[in-house]
Amino acid sequence: MIWIAGIGAVVCLVYYGIIVCYSGFTTSFAWFWPALAVFLLALAAGGVYNRLHPRRCPLWVMVSAVTFLGTSLVILCAVEVLIFLGAASQDPPSLDYVIVLGAKVEEGKISSSLLRRLEKAAQYGRKNPDTVLILSGGQGADEPATEASVMYDYLRRSGIPERQLALEEKSTSTVENIAYSKVIIDRLEQEKDRPEALPSHKAPGPYMVVEDKPVQIGVLTSDFHVFRAVQIGKKRGIADISGISAASDPVLFVHLCVRECAAILKDKLMGNM
Repeated sequence: MIWIAGIGAVVCLVYYGIIVCYSGFTTSFAWFWPALAVFLLALAAGGVYNRLHPRRCPLWVMVSAVTFLGTSLVILCAVEVLIFLGAASQDPPSLDYVIVLGAKVEEGKISSSLLRRLEKAAQYGRKNPDTVLILSGGQGADEPATEASVMYDYLRRSGIPERQLALEEKSTSTVENIAYSKVIIDRLEQEKDRPEALPSHKAPGPYMVVEDKPVQIGVLTSDFHVFRAVQIGKKRGIADISGISAASDPVLFVHLCVRECAAILKDKLMGNM
């Protein structure tokens, strides 16, 4: 146990160094890795001290630390399985609407995360010309424009026609992405021409009235984010929402999955999913 904790701490510090060298100190939630390293080093040090002085270290301290670590690992593994299942989702064809979730934009360039989502959105839009892409993302305090407008410009340059694009420019979180996009979808559905009566040439007699086909909606986002986005969509009343997975950065994938685990637990506790 001591060696495992020590090696784990070294791995966490090395990975933190990789994150910093690769994407800088501004990477959100990066503090988790040195914090975990400190915890593991403290656990290893406590184990060494307990071996050298078996009667001086209260048993409840070691039991509590090991229990906390074990419980955290079980929760992490369970949530990560759900994340990986979401990431493995297939691309359902011919959806009526696909909500494309935004990501941070910077002056003069599109972030790697957003670019991968847009490449996937362009690919899906070309294969499914009748699908409307709802581009969802507002403007943060440090962003030069709304994420939706940047996404729109990219997809237009990629050959996606204007009739396939709709913008949602108010949201600042995944919950708002889904909620505000659903409002737009509901409005677009109401604006569609729906015949209120049978054609005049319809002969009188018995016939069956077939209900309208349910609106089919998908949400397109980074692979690690699909599970949470789908669950939030279901919570917001989109019962049959489908996930469409875009690749994420392979170097940051482990970090993103761990960060996403924390986000899932937070949204679950807050009743968002």
